[in-house]
Amino acid sequence: MQGILSRILQPNNTKIVLCVLDGLGGLPLNGKTELEAASTPNLDDLAKNGASGLHIPVAPGITPGSGPAHLGLFGYDPLKFEIGRGILEALGLGMEVTRNDIAIRGNFASVKYEGEVPIVTDRRAGRISTEENKRITSKIVNEIHEIDGVKIRMDSGMEHRFALVFTFPEPVEGGADNVSDTDPQIVGRKPIFPNAGCKEAEHVSTIAEKFIKHVSRIIRDEPVANYILLRGFSRHPNLTPYSDAYGLRAGCIATYPMYRGVSKLVGMEVLEVADNSIRSEIETLKRHYEEFDFFYLHIKKTDSYGEDGNFDAKVGVIEEFDSHVPEILKLNPDVLVVTGDHSTPSVMKSHSWHPVPFLLSSSNVRGGNSSGFYERECLKGELGIFKATEAMTLILSHAGRLQKFGP
Repeated sequence: MQGILSRILQPNNTKIVLCVLDGLGGLPLNGKTELEAASTPNLDDLAKNGASGLHIPVAPGITPGSGPAHLGLFGYDPLKFEIGRGILEALGLGMEVTRNDIAIRGNFASVKYEGEVPIVTDRRAGRISTEENKRITSKIVNEIHEIDGVKIRMDSGMEHRFALVFTFPEPVEGGADNVSDTDPQIVGRKPIFPNAGCKEAEHVSTIAEKFIKHVSRIIRDEPVANYILLRGFSRHPNLTPYSDAYGLRAGCIATYPMYRGVSKLVGMEVLEVADNSIRSEIETLKRHYEEFDFFYLHIKKTDSYGEDGNFDAKVGVIEEFDSHVPEILKLNPDVLVVTGDHSTPSVMKSHSWHPVPFLLSSSNVRGGNSSGFYERECLKGELGIFKATEAMTLILSHAGRLQKFGP
């Protein structure tokens, strides 16, 4: 699709705001999804006059991670560009990643030892504080600098997360990132061995195994975060930047490293936010509004509370965002989109494959099909059910940025 768009792009001065409430979609609890249970008068008004629908992040029945789900929304086919979360986390933390590097995303975790065998009791170490994360990361960084000639870089992320970069003497081969995650995805099991999926990945898996063993000795006596789980082994990909693909000056407003990373990967400028609040993100949007054509604004806690199974808290974040919608509208964007990257139903405590609510407000919509912004009403909207990779085409067309295709 990007190849076609590059031929029909039509520059203008329109402003676009894409708001992504992470994990927005849900399933009913006592008959209502989180969106249905939430009081969202501002979003409901937009839905009544706007275009709504549901998007499929990857393919029907496929549960996406946040990386591929965002790539799809940004117009990059996640089945073509398989990108591990490691590079997104590393870039989001400001770490440099080159062709010589393998980037990995990590979790601090809690384990109990049965003999010398670790058994996972909490995959996220109780979501330790970011300050505690920094303290433990410093212990590791001070002791591990290199393994078998491979340089080791590690940086603390938010809460239990961290990023890890292995720098090899030469550029890594294709397939070198084909190493299995060590997270068993369920408590009560031992961590998975970092298995190489092909010959090119064997050296990487060996370094990962040695790193895990070394770290486990360093932090074994920590009261909570006494182990690490590695995920999303990845190499540096080659993506067409937003400015070339869509003719947009794009700014990212996100507080979590992974989302800042995927934004950097597609050529967005990552803007600084004072803190993790929605209020601060809106203030950042206001402050930089004249500098960019396109803004991606990310809200994380809808997903976090969904994964925790906290239905009411997820409802609360949706309602808080709704209260800020009038401030966004005062900026008078030509296109305002509110959606999620994927669904995270609280009743499932995980990401899911369910289509995601999508709302587009513009002067170029028919409108009048939906009475509110939630899953069942979005299905009645004029956009129907569509692939996430088509979202940018819809956004650009409603912003008047696409010419007619063909004679």
